[in-house]
Amino acid sequence: MSRNRKRVCLQEGPYLDLNWLAANGFIRRGFVTTERSLCWTHPHFGHVASGCVSADLSQGQTGWLKVWMGSFFQEIRLTGQPRRFGGVQWYFVCPVTSRLASVIWKPAGASQFCSRHAWANDVAYVTQFGNWIDRAHLGKAKIKARLLGGLDPDEWVLPPRPKGMRMATYVRLITRFDGYQSKLNAGLDALSSEFTRPR
Repeated sequence: MSRNRKRVCLQEGPYLDLNWLAANGFIRRGFVTTERSLCWTHPHFGHVASGCVSADLSQGQTGWLKVWMGSFFQEIRLTGQPRRFGGVQWYFVCPVTSRLASVIWKPAGASQFCSRHAWANDVAYVTQFGNWIDRAHLGKAKIKARLLGGLDPDEWVLPPRPKGMRMATYVRLITRFDGYQSKLNAGLDALSSEFTRPR
């Protein structure tokens, strides 16, 4: 049975993942990056938001990231922490708690991006609301989204291995996808037998 939705779901709003932004060229360590468009989508909720981001990581171990979404604007402080074996790991500084975070969220109704801890028990992840069926569908959707790349999602139940992905990684994702599908099939079979059982 699904939990009561008194809390706000984090994934229903946009979020900023610093590692993803760096991997996709939205921010560059040691450089200023100009405005770039960003669109947030979710496998279940579809389009979440659209906006732009720019960043400055050129000032040693301090920097900032600016985000615009329509009339919304926020500047978020960044800080670099030395890694054990050299280099610097960048983090957001939460504007509410001052905690370091790699991911910050702006759930529905929130006035700014903050770390998960800024809302304490007022928010939850989508997996905390659903039952096992919801979690299985969500797991399948996440794997499909990871494999899709530029492919049309309507043409593929399970997309082929993306270029550059190791075969072992692809096999692991397929195995997890098939596991979710097996759970759904078993649940459907159990439900079907309940309805076809003689009364």
